[in-house]
Formats: sequence, structure tokens, C-alpha cells
Amino acid sequence: MNTDELLALNLPLFEGVTPADLDDIPLGLSEKSFEAWQTIFDQDDDSSDLYFLLSGSLLAVYWTNEGREIVFSRFPIGAHFGELAALDGSSRSLAAVAKTEAKVLILKRESFLRLFNEIPVIRDRITRQLVGRIRTLTERNMEMTTLSVEQRVGTYLFRLAAEHGKLSAGAVIENAPTHAEIAGTIGANREMVSRSISKLSKRGVIRSSRQRIEIRDPEALSEELN
Repeated sequence: MNTDELLALNLPLFEGVTPADLDDIPLGLSEKSFEAWQTIFDQDDDSSDLYFLLSGSLLAVYWTNEGREIVFSRFPIGAHFGELAALDGSSRSLAAVAKTEAKVLILKRESFLRLFNEIPVIRDRITRQLVGRIRTLTERNMEMTTLSVEQRVGTYLFRLAAEHGKLSAGAVIENAPTHAEIAGTIGANREMVSRSISKLSKRGVIRSSRQRIEIRDPEALSEELN
């Protein structure tokens, strides 16, 4: 893949970058496809390349010593991931797993470090995203220690709706996270999440079916943030 082909993908990390910016940087790029539930890289792997999601759906997962799964995030199309290991050369802190058939673009660590060091807009985006991740983890830690499971579920659904532009009565979130994914994200078990979603449904706040959530009362859902 050459420079023009890379920029034609319109990856958010490269927004505003020109072919001239990349002229002196050798780009080690390759594409790879994965089947559903295939692991892209595992927790503690010693690989250190940067990845971009070109198609499909991925999850970032942490496995505790007891075998419990904690889901950290989903990746939107075009997102990059694996930058921590690419920056410091240490082993992976999370696993990346394909939730569906997926295709990724792989950028060699050496190329990524050149881009990070020599193109300010890329360095700025990476830095801002890492800071945002720290803030998110801090908020999540506070929620896990101060909010009930039902409040955490409501807060999670409110943010999910806001991120998808679905925070209005009758709006529907398609391909919504499963109860198990939500549980892994908010630090609860699936049964508790299912009970909380059932309570929200009975109150008329949402209507839930298989990976589909309809927001029926956004104002009531916002109350879960308090």
C-alpha cells in the first residue's frame, strides 16, 4: 500500500496529513482479515505494531487472573488501536478480539514512531486520545465505587445513546452491546445487568430486544446520572 492509498482510506488519525508530509517516512503497511471471535492480539503479547479497523467490529478485553472478562471498549471503523505497546515496546495490556468478521490495517512500529515524532498533528491526536482514555478510566472507577449496578447500567445506556446521536424519544440503537458486554464494561455480572435493563424497560425508560435498544424516555434515563 502506497501513501495515496493510505490517505484515501480517510482514517481519522491521518486527517489533514498530506502526501508531502509522508514523503520521507517509510510506511510498513499490511492488511489482514479475521473471522468472528478470532483474536487479533492477546493480552501480554509482545507484538508492538499499530492497528486500524477497516471493517467489522472489535472489542478490547482484559482478562483477570480469575478468568473474568472486562470489556474496555468497542472500536469504530477507522479507529486505531494498540498504540500503548507501539509507543513503549512493552507487552500488550489488553486483548483485541474480532466480534464479527473484520479487516485491519497493520502499521509497523518503526513507521508509527516516525509518524509520531515527525508529524505534529498525529502526535497531538495520539496524546489527546490517551489523555481522554485516562479521564474515562478515572470516571469509570469512581462510578464502580459510588453507583449501584442499576445506576451504572443507566449511565452506560445514556452515554451510549449520546455517542450514537440517539438521545431522543423513539430513537433506536442498533447493534447494541450484549448484556455480557455491558456487564464486562461496568464491572458487574450479566444477570445483574439483565435485571437492571428489565427494570428500566418496565419503567418505560427503554425498550430492549436482541442487540437493539429503543430510547423511550431520555429524561428519565438522564436521571441515572445523578
